[in-house]
Amino acid sequence: MKFITSRDNAFFKQLIKLAGSTKERKAAGLTLLDGIHLISAYHCVLGQPESLVVSQSGNADPEIKRLLVEQGTGSHVKVIMLSDNLFREISPVKTPTGIMALVAIPSPPAMSPREDQAGEPFYVLLEAIQDPGNLGSILRSAAAAAATDVYLSKGCADAWSPKTLRAAMGAHFLLHIHEQSDLADVARSFNGRVIATSLRAETSLYRIALRGPVAFVFGSEGMGLSDALLQASSEQISIPMPGGTESLNAAAAAAICFFEKVRQSTTSLHPIT
Repeated sequence: MKFITSRDNAFFKQLIKLAGSTKERKAAGLTLLDGIHLISAYHCVLGQPESLVVSQSGNADPEIKRLLVEQGTGSHVKVIMLSDNLFREISPVKTPTGIMALVAIPSPPAMSPREDQAGEPFYVLLEAIQDPGNLGSILRSAAAAAATDVYLSKGCADAWSPKTLRAAMGAHFLLHIHEQSDLADVARSFNGRVIATSLRAETSLYRIALRGPVAFVFGSEGMGLSDALLQASSEQISIPMPGGTESLNAAAAAAICFFEKVRQSTTSLHPIT
């Protein structure tokens, strides 16, 4: 295990760039996973990381020691130890977890990992979701509801930033995530119902059938969806809000829609009439 204490070390400089720059992550095709949960989730689905990075104090933690043994046995994974001061500089949280992993950002293949035998895709289209926490929460709900693919517009937060990854809690590894997408083009080519959420829509979410191929479309809480994307959608729905609030957080709205689809798809219940 190599021990790094100098800020001038080339590997540490790379970690600093990856931790703080979307441009650097995209150029290198790499990102950082923070904490045991994310690293274990990645390993279960996608295999070994490029490297494991542990802090000096984290190296004494029993759980981290166990993970290092499990992932290092019979593999060629590099394990690098940083001084606690250096590790804090790359940590996305105030209280560092003690371990991070350097991993390759996966490219989405043509076939979705969760398409069932009937070939029914479940897409999520996100326009200008700029907050990493909101984006991560949406990805987490989408994975839990068995969505297959998530398409992000150019205005969205970086899906593979440490903050988004932490908020999604491993959901990234169960989804195909397509960044920098032309959402109107995706909507027009989707072989199923493209359902856009809009505060102006008269049709309630609970009055439409959601079995079969569905693509949900969500925009930012402040701006909503662009006219081009609304026109490319096959229908528009709203979520009833009897409490009188103006709007829902985008992550909350997405979760409600996803699990109404789950409710209809996994039970004999039909839309409410």
